[in-house]
Amino acid sequence: MTRLLLLLAALLLATATPAGAAAARDVDGYVRTYLDHTGLPGATIAITHGNDVVRVAGYGHDAAGNPLTASTRLPIASLSKSMTAFAVLQLAERGRLGLDEPVTRYLPDFRLADPRGAKITVRMLLDQTSGMADSAFPDLKLPQPHSLAEAVTRLQDAELADEPGTRFHYHNPNYEVAARIVEVVAGRPFADYLAGHVFRPLGMTGSTSVDAPPAGTEGYVRAFGIEVPVSEPDWFTGGSHGVLSTAEDLAKWLRAQQDGGGVVAPASAALAHTAAPGRDYALGWRVRDGRATHTGELFTHTAAQVLLPGGYGIAVLANTGMALDNDAELLAQGLASLLGGGAPELALPAGVIADRVLGALALVAVGLAVLGVRRARTRHWWRVGPPLLPLVPLVFLPELLGWVFAGRRGTYAQVLYVWPGLVVVLGVVALAGLTVAAARARVLVSGTRGRDQEESDRTRGDAQWASANRRSGS
Repeated sequence: MTRLLLLLAALLLATATPAGAAAARDVDGYVRTYLDHTGLPGATIAITHGNDVVRVAGYGHDAAGNPLTASTRLPIASLSKSMTAFAVLQLAERGRLGLDEPVTRYLPDFRLADPRGAKITVRMLLDQTSGMADSAFPDLKLPQPHSLAEAVTRLQDAELADEPGTRFHYHNPNYEVAARIVEVVAGRPFADYLAGHVFRPLGMTGSTSVDAPPAGTEGYVRAFGIEVPVSEPDWFTGGSHGVLSTAEDLAKWLRAQQDGGGVVAPASAALAHTAAPGRDYALGWRVRDGRATHTGELFTHTAAQVLLPGGYGIAVLANTGMALDNDAELLAQGLASLLGGGAPELALPAGVIADRVLGALALVAVGLAVLGVRRARTRHWWRVGPPLLPLVPLVFLPELLGWVFAGRRGTYAQVLYVWPGLVVVLGVVALAGLTVAAARARVLVSGTRGRDQEESDRTRGDAQWASANRRSGS
């Protein structure tokens, strides 16, 4: 009997190991093919199933040319929000704070320009229904704070976009305020609390939280399909998008989502993944079609995490920045399809396709400008104006892109990070139009001078003819 059991166990191991190896090969093959197809320089991934780690790995290289591995520390951007939410839930479990208590109970200096801010509760910060929004308080365009305390006090100039608790607005300051609550209630810096009460208990020894990207943080921006290495700009990230982590640590984080990992109770972990009726944002997670997800975007890095109904967890970190699409999210979606038995299709990022179209338009604009200069003829001043119209979108580009990116308005420098191809093409088209307008203005001025000279010569000739007639008559 014992020999029979040993034989069955050996057979099970013999069949399970190749299957696991095959799954790893499928994942590796897909990620490497994605990098080759899209030009993504590098990525790290973590895949779990229940409490099992399926795969942690790194692919490609960083901006310095070093190979990425499962232990390479990278920014996880707004995936940090789910960790901040865990810290708040932990304090709520211990009776240190109440999710439905007003924020002012814990932060007396939380005072907005809009008096309705007094109604904002801790839960409204976490599910992003506080009424604060980029449209009312353009965080990216304003001077950045240097601490969570400053992040709260600067909100004294903030208006509200909606009545607290009524509408969802994705807004980083929500989580900055939440992190400040943790700091004040716990009586220690937020980064220290996160390290001591979330990271270390989960064994996430390579993770830390920062208030600004560390000096030398470099990733890539993409222009016309070319990846350009750049440094991450200095901006405030504390509480909302400031965690640095590794694929190995994110595997431990994904496993903790099953039952709280001993950091929070299973009920709190479930609450973090449960959106209120009629909404799809829970506490640091989006919930749609049975999946809990979140993406993260810095100017030089992107991230994504996914919890699938079958118990799989996926985390991806990529070293390209925010753009029309998110490389980490696209990779995570492909991996989710692969784990579900599908065959994910590879496609170029939308930004690459858009840049190619824009590049073609720029070439057309240059050609038309050359033709317009060579054929510049006009007797009307109003024809000088139309070629200058491309200057309008160039001047108002940050505001126009704010509509595309859900009201998140930035500076020209930030737009150059997000969509350098668009800035370049608009600049080329505007310069081409300016050249045509200048040519038409020059022709118009010279034509006016010519007509004035002809009129002057004609007048002088008429005067001479009249004078000659008078002399002959006399």
